[in-house]
Amino acid sequence: MSGQPKLRDQAYQAFTQHLLKRQLLPGQFVSQRELAELTSMSLASIHQMVPRLEAEGLIKVISQRGLQIAHVDLQMVVEAFQLREMVEMTALAEFGRHASPREITTLYDRLQEIKAVAGRGPVTPAFLEEAQAADWEMHDTFIAAMRNRLITDIHRVNSLRIRMILGERIGLPAARLPVALREHEAVLAALVRRDVDAALLALRAHLHSSRRRSLSVGPFDESESVEPGST
Repeated sequence: MSGQPKLRDQAYQAFTQHLLKRQLLPGQFVSQRELAELTSMSLASIHQMVPRLEAEGLIKVISQRGLQIAHVDLQMVVEAFQLREMVEMTALAEFGRHASPREITTLYDRLQEIKAVAGRGPVTPAFLEEAQAADWEMHDTFIAAMRNRLITDIHRVNSLRIRMILGERIGLPAARLPVALREHEAVLAALVRRDVDAALLALRAHLHSSRRRSLSVGPFDESESVEPGST
């Protein structure tokens, strides 16, 4: 019995990785057996993780059809970004008050490395993936400053939703990277100066920019679903 939770957690991690890589798409229908094959996990471990995914709003269990990956719809975008702003603004205020100079410098220097590589070009898909990882590392670091497991769990699940939204609606095209880097630099430069108020204003502007882009790229098709095997 002791191995079952571990296998369930492994299945969950495998599922979320495939979700982030867009090997599972919003609205897609998939069976538990197909998930077992995709993740190379046992059917039992997939079955055990389904209630967790359903509770987190990442899937719906549809009678006679199987599992459906959550839709990216207008409600999801509005609610996910509203939650993100509430959590991250609080976390940044905490980080700004208590982070050591080394913690701030580490984030700032990492950003400068990304900027330097982007400036030299070319911006490859592999580099964009690295830049996205650095992007989320900054946000995750702010959340960690709260030292609150409940908030960390809320952020973890909501960040999955945000990444689903960004992947479905806009992604991170190479042309967008300089803007994203400038937005992050405004936050981190303010933290270097220990100007928490300026950092909060910069973070709010960054989050609002991302939200606006997610809402402005086109209408939401509320009826859209992706059948198994259609991707």
